[in-house]
Amino acid sequence: MSGHGFHVHGPHDHELEHAAEHGAKDPFSGQIAVVTAVLATVGALFSYMGGATQANAGLYKNNAAIKKTEASNQWNYYQAKSSKQNLAELAMEVVPPARQEFYRQEIERYNAEKADIKRDAEKLEAESKSWDERSDAELHLHHRWAQATTVLQISIALSAIALLTRRDWLLKGVYAVGAVGLLLGAMAAMHI
Repeated sequence: MSGHGFHVHGPHDHELEHAAEHGAKDPFSGQIAVVTAVLATVGALFSYMGGATQANAGLYKNNAAIKKTEASNQWNYYQAKSSKQNLAELAMEVVPPARQEFYRQEIERYNAEKADIKRDAEKLEAESKSWDERSDAELHLHHRWAQATTVLQISIALSAIALLTRRDWLLKGVYAVGAVGLLLGAMAAMHI
């Protein structure tokens, strides 16, 4: 309770406080209070996992972009070496025979350098693809955790309605919807 300003209660908060203050022995209210507390706790854990997987997905996507940029830089370097090789090939055609051996060696050197650069660029592209796949997998998990959290929040809202209306069928709905939320959370934990 706030000593400053005003404080707003939810209807179920008031009912639970009233039951606690007056020592009510209402099993219906007690049962809903326990179920709501358990659902809220599990929902908080699911929410944390959803946030963690979302952050991981973003981090992995960033790593993929970095590797993609590094690969692009390597391909640009490869292109620069190809241009130099082309100039050496052209020079070999126009220089006197005594200078041709120098350009032949340059062409061989550029070919060898290009092979190394190409291998590095392809490796970086593969790393980028791997980071992208990891990001996609984390994003899928994030969605599963978010689904589980949302369903548990709906179950908690139903418990408030059940408490206010005192309907047994709503309490059964709380259990059913809560079970679906727990199932979705289990699927997320198993990476399904």
